[in-house]
Amino acid sequence: MPARPVRLKYALITPAWNEERHLAQMVHSVTAQTFLPVRWIIVSDGSTDRTDEIVKASARQFPWIELLRLERDPDRHFAGKAQAVNAGYASLKDVTFDLVGNLDADMTLPPDFYEFLLTRFEAIPNLGVAGTPFVEDSGNPGSHSHAFSNLEHVSGACQLFRRGCFEQIGGYRPIKGGGIDWVAVTTARMLGWTTRTFVERTCVHHRTMGTADRSPVKARFRHGQEDYYVGNHPLWEIGRSLFQMKHQPLILGGLSLLSGYTCAWLSGKPNPIPTELRSFHRREQMDRMRKLLPFVGRTPA
Repeated sequence: MPARPVRLKYALITPAWNEERHLAQMVHSVTAQTFLPVRWIIVSDGSTDRTDEIVKASARQFPWIELLRLERDPDRHFAGKAQAVNAGYASLKDVTFDLVGNLDADMTLPPDFYEFLLTRFEAIPNLGVAGTPFVEDSGNPGSHSHAFSNLEHVSGACQLFRRGCFEQIGGYRPIKGGGIDWVAVTTARMLGWTTRTFVERTCVHHRTMGTADRSPVKARFRHGQEDYYVGNHPLWEIGRSLFQMKHQPLILGGLSLLSGYTCAWLSGKPNPIPTELRSFHRREQMDRMRKLLPFVGRTPA
């Protein structure tokens, strides 16, 4: 067991849109933490189901839970999550805390989840963003989101930021096309912060990423579009697509991912990601590819 932290305090922000199916179990997993947050802002982003009712009932039992109600943009897009998290953060201005976490409403966590992450922040002074892998198949714990991925990336479903880091990167950027979580983590790294996924713990994601309002195949296509907009190198995307082909939906998921990337490339739409950040990202990807495949980038003799 890690040593119990004695100094760091954390706050949480959860954007929630019509999450009555998962919200109660997620609240239970947070209120059962061995180290509790000083404040938890649950942002109901125009919910029309029982989301607000569940949050209000939880807040009556746990005074450190607070409902923040926003009216949803009728044109649903990924910028909504950024706006919800940033609104939640603004409501914390009078709260004393060292770390702030974004936690999706369809997650559940082991009881020592935040205790473990707090000890990592105490042990690594320059740690700016941290998290753990998430599991979508709870019957197969090895099938987590970072089984073959970059441990410097932190999945957007559950990110914990050092407060100074979150403020330096300017919070989440409201990018309609998606990738807001990636932009936050990569910007932090570009500015010199350490970012890390710790595989010693996992959390459970109760819905396949990106499928809140679309099928898995359409979600892969959308992920491919996001990959283009955040600046993935074409060679990297081909490798990523081939890797996805062995996961459900077999073959089709990887093809859909590559199709989304290609369509975004052919569309000619302006890219919302700063050039400096895209270039930094591609350099990181090519460095990783050279380590995995030493012949990449070599000039023939």
